[in-house]
Amino acid sequence: MTFGMAKLELGHRGEASEPDFLRGVLGELVLTFLFVFIGVGAAISAGKTNGGGELTAVALGQALVVAVIATAGFHISGGHVNPAVTLSLAVGGHITLFRSALYIVAQLLGSSVACILLRYLTGGLATPVHTLAEGVGPIQGLVAETIFTFSLLFVIYATILDPRKLAPGIGPLLTGLLVGANTIAGAALSGASMNPARSFGPALATGVWTHHWVYWVGPLAGGPLAVVVYECVFMAAAGTHQLLPQQE
Repeated sequence: MTFGMAKLELGHRGEASEPDFLRGVLGELVLTFLFVFIGVGAAISAGKTNGGGELTAVALGQALVVAVIATAGFHISGGHVNPAVTLSLAVGGHITLFRSALYIVAQLLGSSVACILLRYLTGGLATPVHTLAEGVGPIQGLVAETIFTFSLLFVIYATILDPRKLAPGIGPLLTGLLVGANTIAGAALSGASMNPARSFGPALATGVWTHHWVYWVGPLAGGPLAVVVYECVFMAAAGTHQLLPQQE
């Protein structure tokens, strides 16, 4: 079942019996766990050094972990590790809403377990929570998160999904570089989460939920908006290949 230009497909419970379904859901759980464990761990380590290069270290950590995890998970689940990416690809017709819902649950679970484990392993150190910079209000943060996530999905479409991409295979690396750049740019705004799961785990582990809604509404608006814009204006006429393993 599709809905207009957005290509939304509901899917059905029967998908759960398909060979790649459970593998994909478990893949998102494991990949998101690793992504958050490494990314948040890097932020904790950077904070403990108290050096002037803390922001650069965090941005580099984010860039590297996104590039590596997305590449490693591409053939398993698509390597989304991000509810905004999953929802956006559902809007583009690359994944059903049924599968999307379970992917998002897996992502939130993986992020939560990673942050709770980090608190235990570090002797109770707080997992850094995404917060608005001083002087930045929630609406400003919302706009920033929308734009940052728009750029993320725009790059994913341009470097991975568009059949005209100039350098096949390096899309995850370029996506990681963008995440690193956005992390630096977002330091004076919202922190550039772009990922509700990445924000959810630390908030759950620390119990700090201040303006947490910004890190859901912004990404979940900016990502699908980028898909609509790219599909309507920039996508090649030829059909796109899916950001998911081929069904067996």
